[in-house]
This record gives sequence, C-alpha cells and structure tokens, in this order.
Amino acid sequence: MKVLVATQKPFAPAAVEGIKEIVEKAGHTFALLEKYAETAELLSAVSDADALIVRSDKVTAEVLDAARQLKIVVRAGAGYDNVDLEAATGHHIVVMNTPGQNSNAVAELAIAMMIYEARNCFTSGTGCEIMGKTLGLLAYGHIGRLVGLKAKALGMNVLAFARHKDKETLAADGVEKVDTVEELFKRSNFVSLHCPATAETKGAIGYDYLVSMPKGGCLINTARKEIIDEAGLAKALEDRVDLKYATDIAPDNLEELKAYGTRIWASSKKMGAQTAEANMNAGLAAARQITDWFATGNDQFQVNK
Repeated sequence: MKVLVATQKPFAPAAVEGIKEIVEKAGHTFALLEKYAETAELLSAVSDADALIVRSDKVTAEVLDAARQLKIVVRAGAGYDNVDLEAATGHHIVVMNTPGQNSNAVAELAIAMMIYEARNCFTSGTGCEIMGKTLGLLAYGHIGRLVGLKAKALGMNVLAFARHKDKETLAADGVEKVDTVEELFKRSNFVSLHCPATAETKGAIGYDYLVSMPKGGCLINTARKEIIDEAGLAKALEDRVDLKYATDIAPDNLEELKAYGTRIWASSKKMGAQTAEANMNAGLAAARQITDWFATGNDQFQVNK
C-alpha cells in the first residue's frame, strides 16, 4: 500500500523520518508531498495513494474524487473539519483523527495567552495576576481538561460547560460544572474555547456572551475562528473598553480589530500544535493508526462511522 504524507505546512524532518520508518517497517510504500503551492499538485500525488496523512490541508470532494485508490485519511491532530466527511463516506474512505497528540501544546499556549493578555501583552502599565481569577472552559475534552488542570495549578478557579461530562467527573479534577454557556461567561474572568466548528457552534460566540463577562474579561480562542461571530466581537470590544480577545486563529476582520491595540492579539498563523513534541506525536500516531488499520482493521479513531 502507498502511504502519502501531504502537508503544505510540513512536519519536522524527524517526524517525517519517523513516519517513513513506521510505514516501511509495516511493508508499505512511503511518499511525501511538502509545501505544495497548487491543489493540482495534491490531486496528482494522491491519484495512486492508498492512505493519506494530512495536517490542516483541505481534503475536499475534488481531492477524494482524484484519489481513485484511497482507503483511509488520517488528520494528524484533533480537529478534522478540513476533511469532507460526507464525500469520504460516499467514497467508502475511512477518516481518522489523532486525538490527544497535540493537546499539551495547545493547552500550554492557551495558558500563555491568558498571562500575555493579563500583563498587557508585556507592555508598560499595570496588569493583573491570573491566580484567584476564574477560568471558564467551553468544552472539556483532551485540551480543555489539560488547560483546566494547569489553571488549577496556577491558583485559578475553574468552571466548565461540558454536556458529555457529569459533575462528578469534573469535580474529581477540581472543576465546577455549569449548566449553561450564559452562566459560564457571566462568572468567568477568562473563557477558553475548546469546541469544534459544527453547525451548532459556528458563529455562536458573539456580542451577548462577551458583554456579560465581568470587568476586564478576556476570551481565549485556540479552537476555530468560525466559532466567533466576528461582527459581534468587534461591537463588544467597542462597547466594553475593558474586554480583551486573544486568538490562535486570525479573524477575517483582524485589520478592523487592530484598532483596539493590546486588547486584541492574534497569531500570524495557527501555532497551537507548533511544538517539536506535538509535531512528532501527531505524525507518528497517524502512521501507526494507518498501519494498524491495514493490518487489523482497528477503527478506534474513525470519525465517519
């Protein structure tokens, strides 16, 4: 079987070597496409691939149509909204993610972003400490839980809105479960987003939630930009001169938001998983899942069942 790694934003060289070793040791052929500039390059490369590993690359219906032999796609990371699941299912292609492999890297970034905003983006002036403040987590999966545990270690109070976790599970981590998103925002000095972009969540976080936050409230987004109602965000920043927003995914209206100075910060490109450790972990996990699936049919991490 031919396993193609196709990444516009490449894995670290050590991760590529590790993936290659896993693939070839299992008796498969390894192929690599990095830093491609045109979709046509991906369409050509995937035409004879049996398996595909991607990062944030778009696996569209067009790509899947061109992949005549493709049997499995693994997104090296937790989110998989860059893969057209409906089209993949229509082609009988298995789609997997690698949950947990990037979690610590993203969690550390979320904490760093909180401190950065609390200290006025490291500019002059009096900031605040995060110890004793309340952090609200919107979702409590791998990343949300790690953020919560790190925040607790720094002396923060932690709340979480988590539909699929019971109060006892959260209480064991020292986290209080809240019943509504409204309550989460009203009680939290910082809110950190850890939910996927779905039909339900897209555009869900906007003006009403933000202006309900306590004075000096700060929203942290290491999830997806689509979750934010950007017009509502801009209006909230205009009406509440104490609010702050830090994001790992530059909003479409970033130029407009730059008018708010240090109250808005956005990374130049998504950097949540950009650590040597996360890069290696996610890539190797993707390779192992593919070789295991070919060998045993293990579909533990399949997302389009």
